[in-house]
Amino acid sequence: MASQEHIIETTGLTKRYGKLTAVNNLSLQVSRGAIYGFVGPNGAGKTTTMRILTTLITPTAGDAYVAGYSVTQYPREVRRAIGYMPDFFGVYDDMKVWEYLDFFAACYEIPERDRPALINDLLALVDLTHRRDDMVEKLSRGMKQRLSLARTLAHDPEVLILDEPASGLDPRARIEIRELLVEMAQMGKTIFFSSHILADVAEICTHLGIIESGEMVAQGTVEEIRRQMMPTREITITLLDRVDEAKEALSHVAGVNEIRDLPDDHGRRRIKVDFGGDDTGVSALLQALSSKGIPVVNFSEETRDLEAVFMRATKGIVS
Repeated sequence: MASQEHIIETTGLTKRYGKLTAVNNLSLQVSRGAIYGFVGPNGAGKTTTMRILTTLITPTAGDAYVAGYSVTQYPREVRRAIGYMPDFFGVYDDMKVWEYLDFFAACYEIPERDRPALINDLLALVDLTHRRDDMVEKLSRGMKQRLSLARTLAHDPEVLILDEPASGLDPRARIEIRELLVEMAQMGKTIFFSSHILADVAEICTHLGIIESGEMVAQGTVEEIRRQMMPTREITITLLDRVDEAKEALSHVAGVNEIRDLPDDHGRRRIKVDFGGDDTGVSALLQALSSKGIPVVNFSEETRDLEAVFMRATKGIVS
């Protein structure tokens, strides 16, 4: 059974194609209202998982629940709860923009009298009101992507499941898609999307799941993932002199795991501190140097960006 807390949940989800295991005993949980980024290398099992969640294929073993419904037992209810945009979406080029949305609204049995207002709202949301009477084939790729997003909202779903929504877009269009996803989350939607563009994930996601070879490597809030994958902090300190004295002083601060020399920077000495403490501990590092009058030119912590986290996670550094 699915929990009330999680709007998407899988238990032991497995999908095999002959000898190939695309998804292997996958368990994931997506909280209501989250913007959940589902990332992994090509062939990791992202699209297969999403196709199971959207009832397009059935699992070999295990189950998945969306909005409280089992995808295997109640597929019709799941489909009404979700808006799905695949990685290769279809648009009908020989329709006008408003006709395209009207067609899908009709598919979801939206009464004809309600559709004009709905279409106007959707076009305004994705900033395509000025193109409502244009043929779909005249739209740019970014506009078609936004139109496809509008289509997923026609029946007011609780959950949006989007497979690579920013794939192939130019930087401006990617930003527009990111802003749309945030706006839809603010409307109360849960957003579950896959991406290989880590900048998009870092920019908007509240939660993250990293999958490799069909298995979940790590999941949680973005900060939890950073701490799980990179539990220590790396702090670079640039000094004018007295390096040995500085290393001795730092070695007595709780949380210091290792101190190593770095190449000089224009004659200035540099050291790197591998540190496992919190922000108070970082302050103690600087205090240990200043209390002895050691001249510090620069004191900086390397950012634990998602690219570093992703590389560490998918290289099997963490068991």
